[in-house]
Amino acid sequence: MENIKKFKRDFLIKENEEAQQGAEAQAQDTEAKAEEKAPESDKVGIANPAKLKEEITKALNERIGDEYTAHFFYRNAANWCRNANYKKAAAFFEAEAAGELDHAKGIQDYLTQWNTIPAIPSVKSDQSFSGLVEIISKAYGIEMELLEKYSKNQQEFAGSHPATFNFVQKYVDLQNQAVGEYSDLLNALQLVNTENKLDLLVFEDRYFA
Repeated sequence: MENIKKFKRDFLIKENEEAQQGAEAQAQDTEAKAEEKAPESDKVGIANPAKLKEEITKALNERIGDEYTAHFFYRNAANWCRNANYKKAAAFFEAEAAGELDHAKGIQDYLTQWNTIPAIPSVKSDQSFSGLVEIISKAYGIEMELLEKYSKNQQEFAGSHPATFNFVQKYVDLQNQAVGEYSDLLNALQLVNTENKLDLLVFEDRYFA
């Protein structure tokens, strides 16, 4: 009799366990199906931030190289002027060198803002000069070339990426201003005898004040 009771008790326990396991499995299956059918808006995810197109990144990296090239040009120009005792011109070109660094940083900041790591090109860092007139003439050429490059980039980005078009506009304006400044210096040089050191000292004192 005891064996029969024990058998019934064990059978009921086993039956209850199997029923509970079946209920849990059914609940899990129902939950999984509900997740599969959940609308996209109910799912939590992390959006992938946008990046610049490859052609834009390439162009801006090239402009970084141009800005660093200009920086080293002006840094060398300032050193030459200080050594030649053109103190006002030395201070002017030191400011120009610092400005070019700011321009390069601005482009790099823009690239990282658009989730792109800037690629800084290697550039020529040494320059030699024979006189102040040569420095001004070369500086005009550098600024004019940069104006043309930024203007071309802006036209290229007008339709493909308006935000970059607007960003480059600032650099076009800066270059336009720089070209005007060096154009004024070149015009002023036409008024003096550039072979006369005293005339050049007077020119430097007046136009680099």
